[in-house]
Amino acid sequence: MKRIVALLLVLLLAVPMTAACGSKNAEEITLTVFAAASMTETLNEIKTMYETAHPNVKIVYNFDSSGTLKDQIEKGAECDLFISAGQKQMNQLDITASKEVNPDGLDFVLDGTRVNLLENRVTLCVAEGNDAGIDSFDTLARKLKEGGVLLAMGNSDVPVGQYTQKIFQYYGLDEDALRKSGVLTYGSNVKEVTTQVKEGVVNCGVIYCTDAFSAGLTITDYATKEMCGQVIYPAAVMKESKHPDEAKAFLDYLFADEAMAVFMKVGFAPVQ
Repeated sequence: MKRIVALLLVLLLAVPMTAACGSKNAEEITLTVFAAASMTETLNEIKTMYETAHPNVKIVYNFDSSGTLKDQIEKGAECDLFISAGQKQMNQLDITASKEVNPDGLDFVLDGTRVNLLENRVTLCVAEGNDAGIDSFDTLARKLKEGGVLLAMGNSDVPVGQYTQKIFQYYGLDEDALRKSGVLTYGSNVKEVTTQVKEGVVNCGVIYCTDAFSAGLTITDYATKEMCGQVIYPAAVMKESKHPDEAKAFLDYLFADEAMAVFMKVGFAPVQ
């Protein structure tokens, strides 16, 4: 009888402990991820996959141009993980970067978490039914000089705009002169540039191949490494993250085969 009573006491004591453990495991974690606008479709698909496998984790995205996201983080916006479409915007938040790119010594990147996640490609896209004969970057450069085309590009604080500026430099084009001649329009992020092309308000635009794929646009040419360098997307957990371990786990998942397959089907590639 004493043994039975003792056993019941042990079981009764174990119940609240088990309940407490269950409550802890079920605690919902919200991860705030700031990501380049060009990742909207892929990351939303991955969000569904990840939340299904991790029911206690809720992912909230903030998609915009990398420059805008960087400014928001610098001003104190809550962010657990930042994925930029360019190294410049990440460098501006990384204390280990040179003073040339991070003159204020901003220190937002959590040590040991920064990685190069993906590579994208810069493309020249045309609107449906385009009749301007823009079949390559060579042709675009010639027509811009002649004034016979309207090109959409990203602002100078947007990575895709910065890549476009490098392409201008490659062809010896003066952006200020082109703007004054009325052959350029601008977008505050790559999605705005893509929309201008898709709606036919411009003849063509310089966007990423992933955005062209998602929007169903025709790609007429790909920029080479000589034109604008590699398009690398760095990612890092932020130092002020309230859930750094969970943010690291999600970042690790982005490298997993099932997540990488989502990226690759729209044109992203693992960094070589």
